[in-house]
Amino acid sequence: MNGQASLPPLSANAWLRWDVVSRLLPPRARDVLEIGCGQGGFATRLASRYRYVGIDVDESSAAVARARLAALGPAASGEIRRGDLSVLAPDERFDVVCAFEVLEHIEDDRAALAEWLQRLRPGGWLLLSTPASQHRFGPFDEIVGHFRRYEPAALAGLLTEVGLVDPQVTSFGMPLGYVLEAGRNAVGRRRLARVEGTEMTTRTQGSGRLLQPNGRAAGAAMRLGTLPFRAAQRAFPHRGTGLVARARRL
Repeated sequence: MNGQASLPPLSANAWLRWDVVSRLLPPRARDVLEIGCGQGGFATRLASRYRYVGIDVDESSAAVARARLAALGPAASGEIRRGDLSVLAPDERFDVVCAFEVLEHIEDDRAALAEWLQRLRPGGWLLLSTPASQHRFGPFDEIVGHFRRYEPAALAGLLTEVGLVDPQVTSFGMPLGYVLEAGRNAVGRRRLARVEGTEMTTRTQGSGRLLQPNGRAAGAAMRLGTLPFRAAQRAFPHRGTGLVARARRL
């Protein structure tokens, strides 16, 4: 495998997110569950490091993720299952449970976190990302089925409430994320009329397919174009348009 260039492309915002996520991954973990794996952009990167299971309720996205994972051959260890947590065996537990851009799609976020916690082994880590700052809730949030955005302190408090410890919340996306968010909201304003009356579950299922880059050229442009911004955002861990949070189960 020829490094990042041979992995599936990520959007610009996903590259900003991955820069934080990759630095918070527990080095001694053996296996990872990703809830809401989408088209597998992170799945392939996680499966290159750990034994991996990804789940997604959207069949189209799950099929793309499955093909991308298979294309890595022996360089990756993992599988994609279509569905929710019910597709896991009752006794399946993991060292890390991930959910990137998922929690904001769930009306009862506290109940979801408590359910995810039960899939962790003692000492395991929950790692997730969400959009930041409720005052930034905009048209794009509406069309993709977001119920809310999160403040860092509130997200850390929520993780503590469900029984996790040592919460750490880092912002990402300063400064490029603000430009990208303005572009997503411009798309959202044009598409709002199309989703009127559409159920939140339908909006959520389609969100993983929206604004995704295709092809090696687009992927390379996103990877190289975001490189200086990935470095720059590290100087602003408390500012940005997104949050990455990590907390541990006792």
